[in-house]
Amino acid sequence: MSIKRISVLLGKEFLHGSRNYIFIFAIVAPLLISLIVSLIFGTFLTEKPRLGVLDVGSSQLVPMIQELDSLTTKEYSNITEIQDAVKTGAVDVGIVFPADSDSSIQDDGVTELTAYVWGESLAKNRTIITVTITNLVRELAGQESPVNIETITLGDEASVPWNDRLLPFIVLMTVFLGGLLLPATSLINEKTRKTLSALVVTPTTIGDIFAAKGLMGIILSLFMGILILVINQAFGAEPLLLTLMLVLGGIMAVEIGLLLGISVKDFTTLFTIWKMGGIILFAPVFIYLFPQIPAWIGRIFPTYYIIQPIVDLSQRGGSWPDIAVNVFILIGLNLILLGLVLFVLKRTRQMVA
Repeated sequence: MSIKRISVLLGKEFLHGSRNYIFIFAIVAPLLISLIVSLIFGTFLTEKPRLGVLDVGSSQLVPMIQELDSLTTKEYSNITEIQDAVKTGAVDVGIVFPADSDSSIQDDGVTELTAYVWGESLAKNRTIITVTITNLVRELAGQESPVNIETITLGDEASVPWNDRLLPFIVLMTVFLGGLLLPATSLINEKTRKTLSALVVTPTTIGDIFAAKGLMGIILSLFMGILILVINQAFGAEPLLLTLMLVLGGIMAVEIGLLLGISVKDFTTLFTIWKMGGIILFAPVFIYLFPQIPAWIGRIFPTYYIIQPIVDLSQRGGSWPDIAVNVFILIGLNLILLGLVLFVLKRTRQMVA
């Protein structure tokens, strides 16, 4: 394979592919669905996360919190007031700073805080508040001081906001529309127009063609995935890890798309497989749509290992230790699919020759 030839082919893919209805659909559909969900469930241009504070011992953290523009902060005088505020949804999270909180932070001990969480608050708001408090504690300590925030949910904890439930579906759809359908339809289009055989008569190889179409799918799925997370205000906590997950998810989607593109004869068959296979691809999102479903069921499906780390990072304030196992499983699945792609690539090269 030649990097120069791949670059030329990639440029042509974007030039001509951008006129393809699948390319346009892969961009428009996630944006439209995300906008509709935001408008219906009242999360479009939402207000800042609301934090309630109970300061028992005149902590230095409280003035630091109140200076932040990213949070709306209200101070309460006793435990009953802050619990009532959380129960009624007046604040998303209520943090209690005990009398010895500052001394505990400065003595290099583990900082123990209690947080009351409104059960119907947005996951991204809870994540923003938790990450902000943790960062401020470490800033006050002057080092990576351990922070243990005990969360107590008040109100209707079973009522998970629907925009939080639907976000995994929107992200997964975004990744697979661009990553799977675009390379698959592009390859089928090459076969039906008899241009695939014509290309390999030139110095261009089948590997160059596969690489260019695959890169186009990864770039589009990555760009749209980041855009959807930004629109839903779910890209702030761990942007590098979220980008990594979108790249790995895009690679899986592209590998499946290449396998389908070279194996399927026409668009009708491809879309039939897309409809039937969609049950497998999107099955894990049902455990987020309906929390009553046991979480272990999602692990049966390969796309679970894409979406679960994204949910952990964007909605639950997770970090690398929380997603590491799932990431390594996803890499393993991608390597297996890569082996299949290379096998099909070899057979295709022989058939064309």
